[in-house]
Amino acid sequence: MDKSAAVGRELSTAVVMFHEAVGQKLGVSAGDQRALTLLRGGPLTAGALAKEIGLTPGAVTGMVDRLEGAGLVRREPDPNDRRRVLVTPTTPGHNAHSNVFTDLSAAMAAMMTRYSPAEQKIISDFVDRTVDVLKEQTAKLTVKK
Repeated sequence: MDKSAAVGRELSTAVVMFHEAVGQKLGVSAGDQRALTLLRGGPLTAGALAKEIGLTPGAVTGMVDRLEGAGLVRREPDPNDRRRVLVTPTTPGHNAHSNVFTDLSAAMAAMMTRYSPAEQKIISDFVDRTVDVLKEQTAKLTVKK
């Protein structure tokens, strides 16, 4: 096995394990966290959330039920279309999500000081390209037939 494949697998496992630990702390799944992260950008309808996450509306309903049960989001009528419901993070949900990532953000910022600005630019480019590849591969795996 080549070194880059082993490092990639180790990074992937570490990210998944971190998100599992965050989920355990918040009382939700790693997938539910993705929804909470998206909702930090503002309220979304369940349909928009489903599209962003790549789940069915029914699966998102269950996800929102869990997040609401944990006190992390609330459902509100859409002021522009009362037939629709918006999912909005609660203040405790927003704060809980922020708090669990504070230490990670600080540790990552400290780690990045080890690199010169030129190296940081290369690292940023690598991460951006890695995200693009992961999104492409995810799309291939989730193509509807």
